[in-house]
Amino acid sequence: MNVGISCYPTHGGSGVVATELGIELAKRGHNVHIISYLVPFRLRQFYPNLYFHEVELYSYPLFKHPLFGMALINKMVEVARAVHLDILHAHYAIPHAVSAYVARQMLGKQAPKVITTLHGTDITLVGLDRSFYDLVRFSIEQSDGVTAVSRFLRDRTKEQFRISRPIEVIHNFVDVERFRPGIGEGRDLYARPDEKILIHVSNFRPVKRVPDVIEVFRRVNEKIPSVLLLVGEGQERNVAQDLVWKYGLQYKVHFLGNQDFVEELLALSDLFLLPSEKESFGLVALEAMSCGCPVIASNAEGIPEVVKHGETGFLHDVGDVEGMAESAIRLLGDPQLHRRFSDAARRWVVEHFAPEIHVQHYLEFYERILGGE
Repeated sequence: MNVGISCYPTHGGSGVVATELGIELAKRGHNVHIISYLVPFRLRQFYPNLYFHEVELYSYPLFKHPLFGMALINKMVEVARAVHLDILHAHYAIPHAVSAYVARQMLGKQAPKVITTLHGTDITLVGLDRSFYDLVRFSIEQSDGVTAVSRFLRDRTKEQFRISRPIEVIHNFVDVERFRPGIGEGRDLYARPDEKILIHVSNFRPVKRVPDVIEVFRRVNEKIPSVLLLVGEGQERNVAQDLVWKYGLQYKVHFLGNQDFVEELLALSDLFLLPSEKESFGLVALEAMSCGCPVIASNAEGIPEVVKHGETGFLHDVGDVEGMAESAIRLLGDPQLHRRFSDAARRWVVEHFAPEIHVQHYLEFYERILGGE
């Protein structure tokens, strides 16, 4: 099968899942063509049947911003004609699904089937803006097949965009061989032997509620000697830094920026914090659990589909930093309980979110769409 995958290349869930899907499809012998404006950061090694096609952005004084969506259409058409794509898989509605629709129209009888995967903020945030609402709804309705990464997102899409067509739920997955316990080295670089390590990984946008991470950590550290690793970049980083200095935690909190090998940091950590206001799935929580790191999170949106409350972590209402801190202290202060949660987290991911489960689901979905369903 010849599969084109269009995605963002950056440190976000949609780009990570799209790239990992491409890699897994290539491992299974399919020809995969990733179309983006940069090489995705998760594309780290060579696969003989996985190809990257760069979308070249054109700047002209008349245009206020580079016309990525337009250039993406042209590259989609170019690739489809050159390699005879069977499937063009758009990850994230804006602009990928819209561009895929136009590319299909341009290709006519040569067009591949267009599949759109909805990831979260393309529906719950960006797509709801009046500037994009009708366009997102149209692109969903016009796709040959549509998937969502959680039941929550499927239901929210149908409700908010008045979608009557079926939307297949295919959860995200994680490479359980790469994200596994015991691979983290250098714990002594961040913590003393008597200190616990808490970690948060995100794009530091307001919906991630990074200040809540600091508030939870401050309360935990008052009871249990700990350090906090903050991984990622974004607009709330300065807010978080100011809060760290306000509480005198500058020697306890490490700002590590974006990290390509985040699995090593997750594997050496004792607890993952995810107090998000919006989270249609929570891929990084899944990666943490695969490394045997229990999760303290909000019960927002799709997170309960990922984290099993009372078994692989604890869930609390958005903004309940007191409750989150209490649960963290309970886990970190009881080695036997922590071990039970750690083992359960790893087992939960291996049994329910390994690549072979969900990649096969995608392949079966591709076949159904190609068969005219």
